[in-house]
Amino acid sequence: MNIANNILKHYLKNVYFITGTAYAGKSTTVKMLADRFDMIFCGENYHSAVSDIVASPELQPDICYLNGLTDFRDFVTRSPEEYERWVFSVGREAAEFEVAELISISKDKKVIVDTNIPIDLLKEISDYDHVAVMVCPQSMSVERFFDRDDPEKRFILDVIKSCDDPEAVMENYRRGLALINSQKNYDELVGSGFFTVVREDDGTDTREEVCDLIAKHFGLCK
Repeated sequence: MNIANNILKHYLKNVYFITGTAYAGKSTTVKMLADRFDMIFCGENYHSAVSDIVASPELQPDICYLNGLTDFRDFVTRSPEEYERWVFSVGREAAEFEVAELISISKDKKVIVDTNIPIDLLKEISDYDHVAVMVCPQSMSVERFFDRDDPEKRFILDVIKSCDDPEAVMENYRRGLALINSQKNYDELVGSGFFTVVREDDGTDTREEVCDLIAKHFGLCK
């Protein structure tokens, strides 16, 4: 079944998407907006409760990759190129789970989403005033990737530390992060035509300012 984009856009009219690079502040901003405006909060990988159960190796092979792992050291020692390919493929495979979930929960209340739906799909299923892009310099995305209290990232860090040569594995993993957050991908996000906020690497706490900017862009401030 293929559902026309105008139909999806109609049923997603209460959904506001934030996408972008790692360490740009997406998770923090989504949580702040949810709290401030009493929106349904959908954090990173919110769809996994369903996709981890429903995904099929034939239809969603890259989502299912994690289910088949017996040793997560295999996850962190893949080539940077394979890691980049897998990350973007999972985002595309998960998009259908995200859309289905968002339609089911957004009928009567606004929803704010930390999403990995590819930017080309967001252009098809949402509007300018329902999407915000948050980016930061590649150095921040890569070097500070683990500088936050995130259970998933803590787990990955622990796996890397358990490897025989953790320094080499960390360097390999960071090369993958650099590809995912490359200048090419950065330029694609910034050049998408969507409202964009750039996080500068100057140590300034801009959380409230950014929250205000995106709330205004979304039309949440009455």
